[in-house]
Amino acid sequence: MKKIVGIRFRTAGKIYYFDPLDFALKRGMHVIVETSRGIEYGTVVCKPTQIEDGKFNKQLKPIIRIATEKDEKQQTENKIKEREAFKTCKERIAKHELDMKLIDAEYTFDNNKVLFYFTADGRVDFRDLVKDLASVFKTRIELRQIGVRDETKILGGIGICGRPLCCHGHLSDFIPVSIKMAKEQNLSLNPTKISGVCGRLMCCLKHEEDTYEELNRHMPGNGDQVTLEDGRRGTVYSVNILRQTVKVLIEKDDEKEIVDCKADELRFKKRHHKNKKKDKDKDNVSQEEKELQALEALEKRESKSNLNDD
Repeated sequence: MKKIVGIRFRTAGKIYYFDPLDFALKRGMHVIVETSRGIEYGTVVCKPTQIEDGKFNKQLKPIIRIATEKDEKQQTENKIKEREAFKTCKERIAKHELDMKLIDAEYTFDNNKVLFYFTADGRVDFRDLVKDLASVFKTRIELRQIGVRDETKILGGIGICGRPLCCHGHLSDFIPVSIKMAKEQNLSLNPTKISGVCGRLMCCLKHEEDTYEELNRHMPGNGDQVTLEDGRRGTVYSVNILRQTVKVLIEKDDEKEIVDCKADELRFKKRHHKNKKKDKDKDNVSQEEKELQALEALEKRESKSNLNDD
């Protein structure tokens, strides 16, 4: 058995694990650790936990110390310096007429490096900018290009649910999301309604995916033929996945009737949508579907791109 503790750093949303040694650590405490970037100031996000040796094979670095008053003061000073560095870098970007948007500036705790995070539509030649910034700050400079999802993760905000953004709060890594998830949850396929602040598909589409997949296994689809308990046959008009209810359209002698039924009261053969005839020609695809396809393609490109190279 070994002990691990999860630490998160300011701009790196991912949780990193360290050896807590014998420190009495609690969630929310600040600690000093050594990382590949040097000495860092981090926040404990999960208390020390015992795990089996085989489940975590990485070599853990130990916690150096719990942050002292001196450390807290230095971190406060770093934040002040970061605001000044952000302002200076923004001025230099304008001076060099570079097509890039500065998102954040960060000093490593030991002040050995200043990191600048930015977004841009393509690759940016910022070599002259780095030389200019190095002459101003007299330390190592690193410019890191990030995606729009990373930008939102750093800046934070409030989602349409009224709660803080998942990516800025509890998500360590971005989870893959797709249009299929929205369809599975019977959501409106309007891109503006299923896209987050970043303009990409909302991360929360993934949260209930497993639940909806299980519920949908017991439900017919719209347009499916079903048989009611009394033997009448009809066509599924609409479904309520969470309530597990179905509206069935029954036609008899030129009369139409909609009947509310529970899904478990119906007999039907689940239609395999993967094997359906592809009856939607490209010319018949709605504008909404085209926007969704473009959005999904953008998601795939971003997931494949590696914009965080040093």
